[in-house]
Amino acid sequence: MEKLKNYIYGEWVEGNGNGIPLYNAVTGEQVAISDTEGLNFEQAMDYGRTIGYKNLSSMTFYDRGEMLKKVALYLLERKKKYYELSYKTGATHVDSWVDIEGGFGTFFTYSGLAKRMLPNTPFWVDGDTQKISANGTFLGTHILTPSEGISVQINAYNFPVWGMLEKLSTSLLAGVPSIVKPSPFGSYLTNAVFQDMIESGILPEGAVQLVCGEPGNILEYVQDGDSVLFTGSANTGRKLKSLPSIAGNAVRFNMEADSLNCSILGLDAKPGTPEFDLFIKEVRNEMTTKAGQKCTAIRRIIVPENLVGDVQNALSKALDQTTIGNPLSRETRMGSLVGKQQYDEVVRKVNLLKAETELVYDGQHELVDANYEKGAFMSPKLFLNNKPFEKNISHDVEAFGPVSTLMPYKEAEEAAALAKKGKGSLVGSIVSYDDQFVAETSWKMASQHGRIFVLNRDNAKESTGHGSPLPTLMHGGPGRAGGGEEMGGLSGLHFFLQKTAIQGSPDTLTAITKMYQQGAEKKFSDKHPFQKYFEEVEVGDSLETAGRTVTEADIVNFSNVSWDHFYAHTDATSLTGTIFDKTVAHGYFILSAAAGLFVSGKKGPVIANYGLENCSFFKPVYAGDTITVYLTAKEKINRGVKGRNIPSGVVKWLVEVVNQRDEVVCVATILTLVAKQSPFIELNVKNLQKIVNGLTEKTLPNWGKMSPQHMIEHLDECVLVSLGEPEADQCFTSEDHLEKYQDSLYTHRKMPKDFLAPFMAEDGSLSALKHKNLDIAKQSFIDNMKRFSIYYKENPEAEHMNYVFGNLNKEMWELMHRKHFTHHFEQFNLI
Repeated sequence: MEKLKNYIYGEWVEGNGNGIPLYNAVTGEQVAISDTEGLNFEQAMDYGRTIGYKNLSSMTFYDRGEMLKKVALYLLERKKKYYELSYKTGATHVDSWVDIEGGFGTFFTYSGLAKRMLPNTPFWVDGDTQKISANGTFLGTHILTPSEGISVQINAYNFPVWGMLEKLSTSLLAGVPSIVKPSPFGSYLTNAVFQDMIESGILPEGAVQLVCGEPGNILEYVQDGDSVLFTGSANTGRKLKSLPSIAGNAVRFNMEADSLNCSILGLDAKPGTPEFDLFIKEVRNEMTTKAGQKCTAIRRIIVPENLVGDVQNALSKALDQTTIGNPLSRETRMGSLVGKQQYDEVVRKVNLLKAETELVYDGQHELVDANYEKGAFMSPKLFLNNKPFEKNISHDVEAFGPVSTLMPYKEAEEAAALAKKGKGSLVGSIVSYDDQFVAETSWKMASQHGRIFVLNRDNAKESTGHGSPLPTLMHGGPGRAGGGEEMGGLSGLHFFLQKTAIQGSPDTLTAITKMYQQGAEKKFSDKHPFQKYFEEVEVGDSLETAGRTVTEADIVNFSNVSWDHFYAHTDATSLTGTIFDKTVAHGYFILSAAAGLFVSGKKGPVIANYGLENCSFFKPVYAGDTITVYLTAKEKINRGVKGRNIPSGVVKWLVEVVNQRDEVVCVATILTLVAKQSPFIELNVKNLQKIVNGLTEKTLPNWGKMSPQHMIEHLDECVLVSLGEPEADQCFTSEDHLEKYQDSLYTHRKMPKDFLAPFMAEDGSLSALKHKNLDIAKQSFIDNMKRFSIYYKENPEAEHMNYVFGNLNKEMWELMHRKHFTHHFEQFNLI
């Protein structure tokens, strides 16, 4: 039987012991062997701390976000084989989707967060700058940098893919290398996904390592700067946390443990209401999804005492309709537990529950295409605890399978008290249409819950469900649930980052943070900042505007245009007892007038106003006052764009408005969308003429079969097609891919060298030349480019077919020509 290899210190290594046999949870057949015997864990830890840390921490947050996206796309293309392995763990197709594509989705989510909200630097400035001296020459702020160590990530058996990717999403984005230690059971699925992550070549060397099997003494080697993330039983987690190597070295430890999650049916949710039906459906799903092997599954069903019988009957009928069996069968709605060992453990816990509570439902025992002897199958089991404040077994024992306990309550106070008897849970849910009941219950139970999920008829269609942790929200819980916090959007990165206070002068903090700090030196130049591409803008680039004297007419006109007739702007007789001496200019007029002073009227790289932050007005401006504006580039944010958007970044500009006495009257931060410099040539006829003048008959191509004249005639023909001379009679790209092809025109990705044009001969032979010589061909190309520029000025709405990109308008043809010309000019070393 094949052994699963471990990936440590940059190579695949097989253990040298007998290992742990891994079985198909459905058929009982052996699948693989996991073995870590003989591995040098100390070497693996050092390798991650040195090679892995150096490579990951030197990347920017933005680049690490792009890395996550590339990995997720690579894995998504190979998902079919993961599903085939997932069925062997007892998971149905839906179970597998949650695990496999849910894991990929976490990578996609964190990639998006990074590209929208994190800087293109290896550090992250956290929070505002604090002015800690009277004159502003001494400032303070905080920066976050990757914790200098390695993260050991110990995952549970229930989610072999999501469990790994959920932790890696934050550690990799934070810049911290990791060793992944999945549970042996189901680790053959983790191993397959991990192999592809390494095979992709996207992750830098040392970023991730994999240990499939027993962890051995790996935790003996953790040290200051390292972190341990554990998902599993609270008992095991507490033992690990108290290890001398962890407790004695200030090693960061995050635990996400089992918990007795509850769901509360509201007093209003009687049979016949949408909420009653939603409750039954939600409880059934949480009992049967992954055969109840979810840390977020509903273990305690808390219902009004007068509805216990109704809930028991409705839930029993719903569970009767849940077909159990081989996950490969289309009829199956619930698969098996992950193995016989886990089955025996659940049976042990079920027997403990039987000692104090009544088993009122034991499920349908027929299996589809499977049997109980070979597979680890268990029917859903529903208990009734008729005295939940006296019988504590339901609040102490978790059977990690399709097992839950029904219990009554009288009013909201009791419902919240029962919820809290779990002594700390990952999630609790409330199903009710009574907002007052929901509010009263939720805030009382919140102290013992990491997440509260409220379900009713209004959100049911879009709800993600009680048991689904989301990357943008915190996953974890207090007390029994471990006290840990994972994900939660960008908050999830903080566990892996060191927060450091930075103090210094404005110039020093500007240099360190790469963000302009008020009071730092400004950089003035003749070129208007709005005429610079994103790459050209430097933090500190500044503009001092001319002055503008505010008039009474300005104030009156702005009142009329804006309809803002607040008395301080319009009624001089009402100012007694106010802070104003006379009618005052509107704050938003000052901001508008400032924009009028600092914008550049000439078309340039600035695409649009993207937003406004932190606008404050400090002094009133009256008629007769003269305002001047200082505009300074404060921060640059790289930005990923999709679809038909121009590649761009966001620049934050500090706007300081002063009056004639040099008093600051307004400070704001405006955001502009600034185009990135295109790598493709401009469609400037003079420039094109100069380029093609460098082409001779003797010029050799860097690739392809084209001669110089063939290339120029090919470009000339393309220009004519863009004029509809002749109109292309077809597009060779299928409708399914056409939008993707057209979107690609807007990116800065160059055309591939090995692209075989579909309109060319199948044998790759070139068409006959049309012109007598190269000079005539070049002149024809230039003449037609002159016609192109005139044609689309006269016909701005015109559209013509392209053989590859379909129907293109003026903008798209220009983008296409720029890419296409650049491609062929580079082919012949002309640019």
